[in-house]
Amino acid sequence: MPDNAFETELPTEIDTTIAHEARVYDYWLGGKENYPADRALGDAIAEHVPTIKTMARANRAFLSRAVRHLVADAGITQFLDIGTGIPTAGNTHEVAQQLDSNARVVYVDKDPIVLAHARALMDSTPQGRTRFIHADLHEPRSILDHPDLIGTLDLSEPVAIMLVAIMMYFGDDDRPQDIVAALLDAVPSGSYIVITHPTADFAPEAMAGVVGAATASGIEFHPRSKSDTSALFSGTTLVDPGLVPVASWRPDLTDRPVAVGEAESAWYWAGIGRKP
Repeated sequence: MPDNAFETELPTEIDTTIAHEARVYDYWLGGKENYPADRALGDAIAEHVPTIKTMARANRAFLSRAVRHLVADAGITQFLDIGTGIPTAGNTHEVAQQLDSNARVVYVDKDPIVLAHARALMDSTPQGRTRFIHADLHEPRSILDHPDLIGTLDLSEPVAIMLVAIMMYFGDDDRPQDIVAALLDAVPSGSYIVITHPTADFAPEAMAGVVGAATASGIEFHPRSKSDTSALFSGTTLVDPGLVPVASWRPDLTDRPVAVGEAESAWYWAGIGRKP
């Protein structure tokens, strides 16, 4: 790894007194890299959504299914995983390299605690390669022009862009469709975009409570409807089964079938779009 791999202009100090979305998510997943403020927000959200930990796990399980599909069925061996979060079991490179040891992955996150644990994301197979970039998706060029991305991924070949549970932190004023379009413009035909997004479509009152709890802790949180989430896939063709509840996206890739009612208990939309 080059000496400048972790150079960044983003803040690198970790403020444990303020809740952070990556650490809250780590708490829900049963991780250990979280603090009282994170657990307090996680519990406050759970008051509105008692099954939030199950939802977080369903979202994480989707990531594994999506990567397996992209490698095994679509032949993708390059991944740009943005909003990586704190490393846990089943990271993108682990899933991809189990199927193709040559797979390459670039991780991106702005959270300094993820930066502190980034070396756990660098445990690549000898044939493949992984890198971590400390950057902010609000400025996609800071990612796309980063030397570690250019040195790791071949942008003349298809890339899967992973935006798993990240776009809800972008309000409409942030122009999220433009951000996604900038990422897609940088990759060739045959590339994919993977998105999961929380929604109020299934339980509006409970999701309003989640938004209120997050806002009170200083975290922007913007659930989106199915149609608004679908707009993020503009310029791509959704692969089967389209945009569906996260637990029901290709359940054949898991060991157990998912009933419709159970699928809708995890309030995320999920889909994969292919760039023509």
